[in-house]
Amino acid sequence: MNCIIIHRCPSNKEKAMDSTHRTYDKHWIPWTKEELENNGFKVETPLMPEPWDVDYDAWKRKFDILNVNEESVLVGHSCGCSFLVRWLGDTKKKVKKLVLVAPWKIPYGVGRDYENKKKFYGYEIDRSIRDRTKEIIIFTSDNEAPDGKQSVIIFHEALGGKVIELRQHGHYTLDGMGTEEFPELLETILR
Repeated sequence: MNCIIIHRCPSNKEKAMDSTHRTYDKHWIPWTKEELENNGFKVETPLMPEPWDVDYDAWKRKFDILNVNEESVLVGHSCGCSFLVRWLGDTKKKVKKLVLVAPWKIPYGVGRDYENKKKFYGYEIDRSIRDRTKEIIIFTSDNEAPDGKQSVIIFHEALGGKVIELRQHGHYTLDGMGTEEFPELLETILR
């Protein structure tokens, strides 16, 4: 079985370019990857192109070369969730599980930044994804930001699935969780 984990978006280019200080591809992702590999999974955690200035088409070109099949588990964090949902809607692929961690669907920012995010997040969710996905799980937190809470509602209304709300996990970053370990996600994938 394979698992593909798509990271969140950093707030600016400087944070994203410095591999020693960037965090968008870290948090719980390395720990989860290692644990899954120890359980026989093939895990990919691709770095998506220019995530500080998200472009769906650029991300899609990178993602399209990965092996996604009916036994795949797709995991997204924040804007990575929006990408995966849009990609599944566009490609009509079937997958075993879709896990959305602190999903985000609401554009934010100012000026050009806002316009780019509006293009990235401004798609209609294909409700038939639920028919092509064996299991959909959405992780949120009791102390998630209001737009994050609203995003969970948007995705859940369109896709259904199970919503898991954990206490004091914020936006599922290291700062919010206080740990790199995410056993609830690991259990969800392995189940």
